[in-house]
Amino acid sequence: MEKYAEHLEVLSERWQAALEQAGFDAAVVAAGAPREYFLDDLPVPFRPNPHFAQWFPDADCAHSALVIRPGERPRLLFYQPRDYWHQPPSVPEWAHAHFDVAVHTDLDGLNRAVAAALTSNRLAFVGEQPPDDVGAVTPNPPLLLNLLHYQRAYKTDFEIACMATANERAAAGHLAARAAFEAGLSEFHTQLRYLEAAGQTPEELPYHNIVAQNRHAGVLHYQHYERRPPEPLLSFLIDAGASHAGYAADVTRTYASPAAGAFAALVAGMDAAQRGLIERIRPGIDYTDVHEEAHRAVAALLAEHALVRCSAEAAFESGLTRTFLPHGVGHLIGLQTHDVGGHQASPDGGLRPPPEQYPALRLTRPVEARQVFTIEPGLYFIPMLLDELRQSPLAREVDWSRIEALSPCGGIRIEDNVVVTESGTRNLTREAFARAAELHG
Repeated sequence: MEKYAEHLEVLSERWQAALEQAGFDAAVVAAGAPREYFLDDLPVPFRPNPHFAQWFPDADCAHSALVIRPGERPRLLFYQPRDYWHQPPSVPEWAHAHFDVAVHTDLDGLNRAVAAALTSNRLAFVGEQPPDDVGAVTPNPPLLLNLLHYQRAYKTDFEIACMATANERAAAGHLAARAAFEAGLSEFHTQLRYLEAAGQTPEELPYHNIVAQNRHAGVLHYQHYERRPPEPLLSFLIDAGASHAGYAADVTRTYASPAAGAFAALVAGMDAAQRGLIERIRPGIDYTDVHEEAHRAVAALLAEHALVRCSAEAAFESGLTRTFLPHGVGHLIGLQTHDVGGHQASPDGGLRPPPEQYPALRLTRPVEARQVFTIEPGLYFIPMLLDELRQSPLAREVDWSRIEALSPCGGIRIEDNVVVTESGTRNLTREAFARAAELHG
């Protein structure tokens, strides 16, 4: 746990500076509480407050809280109920080396301990709901959260190691999913193969896996799992992640069957284009420029494969590529799949919104060392957007017969998780695929 100890030192420094700048002496950070479905007694899958999870990388922590006071060891108020209906959580052995631990077996006692910590006007509460009758505590002060969210973009060695492990789990799942596709299995059965190989339950995944065959690959956040494969099975897009110690991997691959014809060359072209985007990333460049380069890459593919009649430059300048790539080229990733702070221009909360022509871009900050983000260009045949293009003056620049021939394949996305280094990048995803291929053949 050497990297974890160093991670906590960084967090302590960040919190001390943020609390001081925001005008607070200390903070109580609540893990959060499970919720139940409406009119039911079954709980929604629990995910802890990411501010809590950054300190305490174990999801079995519902109702627990941290007291963070600069200059003092963090206090962990851990909830371990007496319960014979469920397996109660236990304090991990490693926690005792880093926190002053107090175990509470009833919620009233834990809430009294939290209230006792909130005894002055210079205390912040970070979480969903502060306890009742805690006085003049300030819940979720915007300046404090902005300062913390801005720093979340810069990952510690511990966080990067966790994300590398998450990518390894995802890569194992992706290789199993590819084999399932090649065997002609359905979306549903492919998802099962993925979960088994990744060693994750659906609740442990950082997001709902997208397992899309044929036209479903053109639905950006496709949410179903068909029980039977289409006939013929042409294409397969899988956007599937994994988690480790609360940190996410977000990985996408696209494959073509022999029956897909020219679509296979388009997939290969997108994979090469995605690698090219990553090769050009360095500290100091602007992430919005990476997004524009993705559109230029899509324009080049459209021209190379004769999907448009105009030049690649004309396809880019006219905005024609926005029909085929309607989402951003990537986003920050970490404790959340779409990590916070992507539009922050300054630590105090100043914003840099995405350009008007690219409203879906989630990251607009300059690229800096220790940021971790995704690079995920795509090219899709989305009926709604194609219908709009048909009604525009740009329709004459499109070879609609070629578009219609490829539309049954749905679309393409290639996505890797990238760490920015002092001189370039480290591709966690490609590393993980290479290791998985060695292990699993």
